Amino acid sequence: MHALNDAWAAVNAFMASGGPVLLLIAGLTFFMWTLIFERVFYFNGGLKRDVQGAVDSWEARPERKSWGAHQIRYALISRVSEKIQSNMDMIQTCVALAPLFGLLGTVWGMINVFEVLAITGGGDAKQMASGVSMATIPTMAGMVTALSGVFANTYITRTAERETQLLEDHLTMDH
Repeated sequence: MHALNDAWAAVNAFMASGGPVLLLIAGLTFFMWTLIFERVFYFNGGLKRDVQGAVDSWEARPERKSWGAHQIRYALISRVSEKIQSNMDMIQTCVALAPLFGLLGTVWGMINVFEVLAITGGGDAKQMASGVSMATIPTMAGMVTALSGVFANTYITRTAERETQLLEDHLTMDH
């Protein structure tokens, strides 16, 4: 229990050193990774049901060569593709926002440094160091969030493209 309290105190100290923007970045990171995990779980579970439902619906058709059958095939692919693409834009938005929030933290910290300079004339090194810390930690946190999001987004985007292509391949117009 003592180790848990120490860990919690370290997290609180880190969050305080980055200023209020660091809490915003932490919230964005949590939200982004929640969406990423939701996509991964969908690709490993719910997608199989959706694809099987589309394939079963297509296979139940007596004919698959007419213009109408082609439109039905397109609609089946479109419905599953829409589910596959769900939340992908939001993840990309979070990846783009993370470094911007980091930049906001940098500006916030530098304003703190300039306030210390204006009030003390540069005589309070400890407060100035605190302001520099408040400027750099959110920048680092925003970049780490963005980089991890880029890698995860690349993975789920490739998975989405592959699964959409596999669905198209399963819905053949052979008879």
